[in-house]
Amino acid sequence: MTQRVDLATVMDRLAIDDVVTGYATAVDDADWSGYRALFAQDGRADYRSAGGIEGPADQVAGWLAETMRLFPVRQHLIVNRRVHLEDLGGYPGDRADVQADYLNPMRLGSGEEFVAGGRYAFALTRTDGGWRLRSVTVREKWRHATFPVPAAG
Repeated sequence: MTQRVDLATVMDRLAIDDVVTGYATAVDDADWSGYRALFAQDGRADYRSAGGIEGPADQVAGWLAETMRLFPVRQHLIVNRRVHLEDLGGYPGDRADVQADYLNPMRLGSGEEFVAGGRYAFALTRTDGGWRLRSVTVREKWRHATFPVPAAG
């Protein structure tokens, strides 16, 4: 590979990481227009393994907006990102896949805490506007709920 191709690959990886990070912060901050903007025009999301829905990004964003109201405190931690860039004979292509683990602590308005963990599968495509999500699939592996203990009085 040439230094130019190496640099292009590094720049693509950084841009893809920005999309994945943008996804987490959009959900955590209830930025649903920002969430929608991360997706390609025909982008889809699948939350069925976590008890949610699957469909076009616009529809899923609406569902998330309603569902996340139950959890006024939430924080996605997306780690162990494995990026695979399409390779066109030694040159970067226009598609990428990312597998990433997540830990998602949330708090209900009642004070109950809910934590889930699993793995995301992100599929991305390069567009005129930069890298965008073709699909997001949540593969929840576990969840745990805790309940607040009243203070002794």
